[in-house]
Amino acid sequence: MSDLYRFKSPYGTANRVMRMLWTVCWALLARPFPKSTLMPWKRCLLRLFGADIAGTANVYASAKIFMPWNLVMKDHACLASGVDCYNAAKVVLGVNATVSQRASLCTASHNISSPRHEQTERPIYIGDMAWVAAEAFVGPGVSVGEGAVVGARAAVFKDVEPWTVVGGNPAKFLKRREIKD
Repeated sequence: MSDLYRFKSPYGTANRVMRMLWTVCWALLARPFPKSTLMPWKRCLLRLFGADIAGTANVYASAKIFMPWNLVMKDHACLASGVDCYNAAKVVLGVNATVSQRASLCTASHNISSPRHEQTERPIYIGDMAWVAAEAFVGPGVSVGEGAVVGARAAVFKDVEPWTVVGGNPAKFLKRREIKD
């Protein structure tokens, strides 16, 4: 059995400094402004730190973004209040994709088969018109298909097919999603 205290961080000094600067800037220059107040300013701040953010995307001030340079948000995509976006790898939100209150997007885990327990990263894709509901968890490498819904408090560890609704822990198919006029 190996000692886990020998675990080596996957992040170098430059990455740590950038994340520290990002955290301080967001805390001082974005978090004080609630909800939709100064949304253009928040998008600008994210872009300054490398995020690819459409001019109509919304990021609430209380959302936590680990590495903005790994964030892509298309038109009208939204990270709502309290979202935890742990994006050690790329997170992409499609057009009109919504991640609701206190949901978690987690792109990283650890290699449990290794004595060194190295960090592993895999991207997350949230498709156009998809919705990750309140307090849901989306794990590393998951793609949530176009128009799919991840129900409140669901835990998703596998891809979600387009235009389906999933729920539970682990998430299971509940029904097809149909949009009615």
